[in-house]
Amino acid sequence: MKDFKKYYIIPAPPEDVYLALTIEATIMLWTSDQATFVAEPNTEFTLWDGSIVGKNLEFEPNKKIVQQWFFGEEETESPSIVTLKLHEHNQGTSLEVRHTNIPDDVFDDIADGWTHEYAASLIDFYDE
Repeated sequence: MKDFKKYYIIPAPPEDVYLALTIEATIMLWTSDQATFVAEPNTEFTLWDGSIVGKNLEFEPNKKIVQQWFFGEEETESPSIVTLKLHEHNQGTSLEVRHTNIPDDVFDDIADGWTHEYAASLIDFYDE
């Protein structure tokens, strides 16, 4: 199991980025794909037409989102936890991504996905 941590600059204020990450209709706009999402703890979600599946654990409006991500049918001793923190930045928002307990065999794909899909899609959404 591996951990991933990186910061991305999103050209929008934290309040806007938080809404983009927590409102189902807006998620579908910036991902250009189907999603199911309710911003309440203990609710399951899907992103990118089911490519990402997980459970919402915690919300701190405009500041933090904590989720558990599932990787297939494989049960692990330690859950894979994603923590998204939103920090004010002079160019908008510094999005801190911390993803723990990523299975070794998918780590490279997940790390690449954070940068080239997830963060890139959010940045493009606000750059337009």
